[in-house]
Amino acid sequence: MVKSGSRISHRPGRAPWLLALIAVLSLTAAACGSDGESGSTVSPAPTRPPEPAPAPPPEPTSAPPAEPDDPLTVYSGRNEDLIGPLVEMFEAATGIEVDVRYGSSADLALLIETEGDASPADVFISQSPGAMGYLATQDRLQALPASVLDAVDALYRAGDGTWIGFSGRQRVLVYNPNLVDTADLPGSVLDLTDPAYDGRVAVAPANSSFQDFITAMRFQSGDDATLAWLEGMAANNSPNYPKNSAIVDAVLRGEVDMGLVNHYYLLRFLAEDPDAPGINHNFASDDIGSLLIVTTGAILETSDQPTAARAFVEFMLTRQAQEFYASETREYPLAAGVQPPAELVPLDVADVMDTIDFDVLGGGLARTQELIDQSGIVR
Repeated sequence: MVKSGSRISHRPGRAPWLLALIAVLSLTAAACGSDGESGSTVSPAPTRPPEPAPAPPPEPTSAPPAEPDDPLTVYSGRNEDLIGPLVEMFEAATGIEVDVRYGSSADLALLIETEGDASPADVFISQSPGAMGYLATQDRLQALPASVLDAVDALYRAGDGTWIGFSGRQRVLVYNPNLVDTADLPGSVLDLTDPAYDGRVAVAPANSSFQDFITAMRFQSGDDATLAWLEGMAANNSPNYPKNSAIVDAVLRGEVDMGLVNHYYLLRFLAEDPDAPGINHNFASDDIGSLLIVTTGAILETSDQPTAARAFVEFMLTRQAQEFYASETREYPLAAGVQPPAELVPLDVADVMDTIDFDVLGGGLARTQELIDQSGIVR
């Protein structure tokens, strides 16, 4: 059995993978804590037609019918500090014992594919849609029932119903107000290549969230424009850090003026020190710099406990679990009817996601890595 932080915002919102790319993902995702030809222009994903309002989050239910005596096996690309307490809540609510294997999302996706029909995994939790999309293209995921899918907006689940979003992290620009005047803040992430930002904007090129952001930019604007942006950031001598938390720490210490990160890292620092000099700057809601990246969950096609697995996925969408995301990790809960932390800018779903379909983030990361390396932004 598994036992195992604001002052926020200025707001002015599937191509198949080749198996070889997962090796790249396993390296890049580990540093964290989709495929077009160069020069091509890929049109933004079309706006989806209006969807019915998502159903309210389900409430915990009694244990499902008995299945094999073995514990439910979850492979988690998110760390134990976050998933462990949720597993304990699920065990207490259902009486189902759970074993969790933790690792990087990409490594676990590759492991599931390597294990094939012998994989013990029943449920997979991925830090972002990329690794999950790989397994979907390999027919390793079950289609989830409509009663589960309807708990979230259609934008936060796979087009084929094989995975669903649990929580979201939005891209922001964290800055130190002692070093940056609000008048100098950019309206768009694309403006950061201006010489005025030379040496002032930290990035984490090996971080999976940064690479998801670059992949989304490629699908929105094309490889040429994305490479030009990366080269502009390289020309601006953007300081490199290994991960988001290191960037926020450097900003708060005054080592660098600002940096591109996920929103919740600053909130965690401010929970420890409310007087720390950090503010999250939100780009315009329709700017690619405001990309929302979702944590995803799915049931493996080879699971021998599909009923218990479904109960686990359903639990992750209950009010209890969603409020845990909101209060403990300060991420955006995705189930309908659960509010985000009060210090967060409310999500404008239409603006943030109309131009990017999450399904596209299931492929293309190998090409993204090539462009990052080619640009010279890695130092």
